Parts: sequence; C-alpha cells; structure tokens
Amino acid sequence: MDRLSTLLAQFGMHASTVFAAPMPAELVVAASERTARLHLVRHGDVMFQLGQQKVVRITEASLLLLPRPAAHQLTAVAGSQAELVSATLSFDGGLDNPLTLALPDYLLMPLRDIPMLHSNLDWLFAEAFATHCGKNAVLNRLFELTMIQLLRHMMASNTLATGMMAGLADLRLAKAVTLMHDQPARAWTVAELAAAACMSRATFAARFHQVVGITPAEYLASWRVSLTQKLLREGRTIALIADEVGYESPSALARTFRRKTGNSPREWLQLQGESTIAEA
Repeated sequence: MDRLSTLLAQFGMHASTVFAAPMPAELVVAASERTARLHLVRHGDVMFQLGQQKVVRITEASLLLLPRPAAHQLTAVAGSQAELVSATLSFDGGLDNPLTLALPDYLLMPLRDIPMLHSNLDWLFAEAFATHCGKNAVLNRLFELTMIQLLRHMMASNTLATGMMAGLADLRLAKAVTLMHDQPARAWTVAELAAAACMSRATFAARFHQVVGITPAEYLASWRVSLTQKLLREGRTIALIADEVGYESPSALARTFRRKTGNSPREWLQLQGESTIAEA
C-alpha cells in the first residue's frame, strides 16, 4: 500500500527556487503572490511573522512551510549572518487541492527533528551556495523531493491530529483512504472500507470520524469533488468527469459539487479566472 503515490500523482507539486543567499535584513512575501512557500533557514537568527500574528524566533536550522498563499515576513537579526534558501510551490489542481487544505497555516520544524531529510538537505544547501551549471533546475527538483520526504515524516510521526494526513498516518484507516483515492468511481460502502481496515463497521465509522473529522461517505464525496475541480481546470467536460469520479449523471455530480463548494461547476471555474466551461 502506497499512501502517497496516488495523492501526489493527482495533486503533484512543482517548485521554483526564488532565493538562495545570505538573508537580507527583511524578506517580505505578499499574499497576492498566490503561491505556497517553502523556506529553509540554514543557520542564523531569524524572526518570522505570519500576517499580524505573534512573531516567532528561529534560532537554529529550520524548515518553514506555508502551504497556502499568506502574507508573511522573515527578518534577520542584526549580526546573525543568516542564510536562507526559498522556493515557491504550485500544485496540480490549484490552491484548494486536498494536500494543501490538509496542512495547517504553517509548519515550522527544526531540521534536527527531521532526520530523513538530512541527506537531501545537505545536497540542497551545497547546491544552493555553489555556482554549478543547471543550479536552479537541480534545486527545484531537490525542493520537490524535500516536500515528499516531509510528507513521509509527517505520516511517520503523526504530526497532524486530524484530517486527511492524520487518516493516512493511521495504518488501518490509511488502507481505506488509499482505496478511495485509488478507485474514486467505485461505490464504496462503509462495510467494504471497514473490511479493508480489518475493523468492524461501527468501530471503523467511529474511528474514521474521530481521526479524519468527517464520515467516510463525506470524505469520498470531497475527494471526488477535488478531482472534479482538477479536471475542470484541465478543460474536461462535466459529462466526462461524472463517470470518471463515480456519478451516474452530470447533474448528480453538479449537485454534490454545489453542496461542497457553494457554486455550480461553471460558476466555480469562472471564479478561478477561467472564461468558459463545456458542460456537455
């Protein structure tokens, strides 16, 4: 069972390195940039502030992930000689994909607490502060690998208490979640998912709701709508998408889509900046 492959295949990430140097006195990122950010503080003394929230001090090598667009700033403490490597992250399926929505507003972790990243980060930092040909191309791939390893770490360490990532971290529930990810068109019953998790129906339903935060049926509907959003962005029609994600008709999918998003598929896509959508 591979808990991440389908998720990353559907909602993959793409990194673009934007900074690799000694930190300026202040680095300000506006929410209008509309990208996620991954910052790696190599060393130094840095102050981090998200919006108007309380300032957090970073005094050791650390990873800082902001999975959704957010106004924030990093300020180097005078004389600390801080070094920073940063990348923007874009995701297949847009900003409201299941992966980014499953993460908190920000994650701040000392690198010493993420040992599985050490080898990759040693390479990343060495590349960032060298002058090799193809430097940015290599850094972009290393940032993407860092994100995959970070997700692995989060599942292995049960970093999140609830939501999709918590469900994937629970080895029994993960079997059911992965089945829904892999086969969204199947009309899964709670009994079938419970059997896959080697649990009774009642125990599974209660455990799933406790850990993931919603019922298995609502999770499957949300996953299907997320896939629909991605396919709409790619220019697919509702008629074709409906069968692919497990609905008997385009109207049935449209009803669930409106219930989950508050908009019809056409309205939702227009709000994303797209001009037209074919619905037949």
